[in-house]
Amino acid sequence: MIRAHVLICGGTGCTSSGSKSIQQAFAENIEACGLQDEIKIVQTGCFGLCALGPVVIVHPDGTFYSSVKVEDVAEIVSEHLLKGRIVERLVYNDTGSDEQPEGNVSLNDTAFYRTQNRVVLRNCGVINPENIDEYIARDGYAALGKVLTEMTPEDVIKVITDSGLRGRGGGGFPTGRKWALCAPNKAPQKYVVCNADEGDPGAFMDRSVLEGDPNSIIEAMAIAGYAIGATEGYVYVRAEYPIAVARLQIAIDQAREYGLLGKDIFGSGFDFDLHIRLGAGAFVCGEETALMTSIEGNRGEPRPRPPYPAVKGLYGCPTVENNVETFANVPQIILRGAEWFASMGTEKSKGTKVFALGGKIKHTGLVEIPMGTTLREIIEDIGGGIPNGKKFKAAQTGGPSGGCIPASLIDTPVDYDNLIAIGCMMGSGGLIVMDEDTCMVDMAKFFLEFTVDESCGKCTPCRVGTKRLLEKLNKITDGKGTLEDIDELEQLCYYIKQNSLCGLGQTAPNPVLSTLKFFRDEYVAHVVDKKCPAGVCKHLLTFTIDQDKCIGCGMCARNCPVETIHKTDYVAPGHKLASYEIDPAKCVKCGVCMSNCKFKAISKQ
Repeated sequence: MIRAHVLICGGTGCTSSGSKSIQQAFAENIEACGLQDEIKIVQTGCFGLCALGPVVIVHPDGTFYSSVKVEDVAEIVSEHLLKGRIVERLVYNDTGSDEQPEGNVSLNDTAFYRTQNRVVLRNCGVINPENIDEYIARDGYAALGKVLTEMTPEDVIKVITDSGLRGRGGGGFPTGRKWALCAPNKAPQKYVVCNADEGDPGAFMDRSVLEGDPNSIIEAMAIAGYAIGATEGYVYVRAEYPIAVARLQIAIDQAREYGLLGKDIFGSGFDFDLHIRLGAGAFVCGEETALMTSIEGNRGEPRPRPPYPAVKGLYGCPTVENNVETFANVPQIILRGAEWFASMGTEKSKGTKVFALGGKIKHTGLVEIPMGTTLREIIEDIGGGIPNGKKFKAAQTGGPSGGCIPASLIDTPVDYDNLIAIGCMMGSGGLIVMDEDTCMVDMAKFFLEFTVDESCGKCTPCRVGTKRLLEKLNKITDGKGTLEDIDELEQLCYYIKQNSLCGLGQTAPNPVLSTLKFFRDEYVAHVVDKKCPAGVCKHLLTFTIDQDKCIGCGMCARNCPVETIHKTDYVAPGHKLASYEIDPAKCVKCGVCMSNCKFKAISKQ
């Protein structure tokens, strides 16, 4: 009889930290102690606290062990699983003190989890994603059964519409309306497409859902197929997600074996099947028409709209396309009702939103919060604040397509309309936190470099315009910019937004525009004072040695790659050796000297 379960995170983050080896070590130690008939090891999806991986949770008590190493496993097995004594040194501590908590600490007791509301992530970190029986045990495929046996397609569309569910891929288009536009169109074949081409830097929401709960996407796509009259679906997922692809394929195979995909599902006469298509990592293929062009076997380039995919989409047939997170909400809405979903969030932004929290924040990871939660709550309460005593400066939402929220607007409720009102956008859910050491001009340049590389080149405003923007930014960060360059930068941003063919070009200037709006003084400092206030842009930096602090050890000179640091004749009071100085004309501003000085005698300005 099984008396305890050991849940081990099998998401990409923990896998890269060695969770496979930890799982093997648990199996060996459990068998060595003769507990193989009492303890079950379960590989799950992402728990969310990615910075603390590998994560191990022991049920039924829910003890949460973080940063577990292979050498810790024997102690957990012998002490906790065999003798019933919690290994307190490995229990997660979120108190901020050096004292380790006594006794059991469960995941739900942590500040990271307390204010979350996991709808999309309800099964991630709870079930084995490679076992369809575990998904079924948590009401899996009950929504599909309800739809096929109790509801008409019109009923399904009405429930989704009444719920207020909006597309979670960035645009926020009402999901029910999209389905309603496609359903009446007559065609021999219709399609349902899932956009899992998650390309934003720092975003991993969709990947985690596919890795931790792939059956929820399969079930939702079948429901969408019934609602619009489609019998075939495609999941377009980037090939860089091998774990997600493998688990999705396992889930599809198991669903077919159980009769949940294929012919005559639930004896209803409804047929629906799914296929996986791998993307090569082109960011533009996140745009729906470019994605469908890629599925068709062609170069991923956007198409002019109209006609919209609901009328003429994949292979020229009516098509509904939603992203992973949007689909993951659908089964729960069907089971629990439109009013339940609409009770969460704000008036125009219903439900929850999943964010990949990254950057300069204590608790990086995956969070799911009700729409309308303030940025302050996300950063300070859930994320644990900014590490190393630094000050919060800004948060970038929406990746290369989004904008930054400055510290002065940290109490902004995070939903579609509030973000648009301040010149930002929700995006797919990447949320990058920046502290006082971040240069906002450099940050805008980083995202623009990405979009320049990822532009498909089909339209001139995007292909050429983004390159001209990047040239202007490089000129400014190199210390060669003028005030006229700032004005021209802004004008060019609006031209690109208004004239680009697809969403990539139309949103590419957003990081530049939002930083100009909230941090224009930093642009001015770069071009007028020839200084980078954050000390990031190396062409504008000057490294100096405080000769009164320098003890003359010579560590900086020995490590300088261009031999630009030399000894002086000056001996500081209390020191025995002459100090050093840097020749600014020869300095390449690499910062090696500063990182090697143990006495903090070197500074940059």
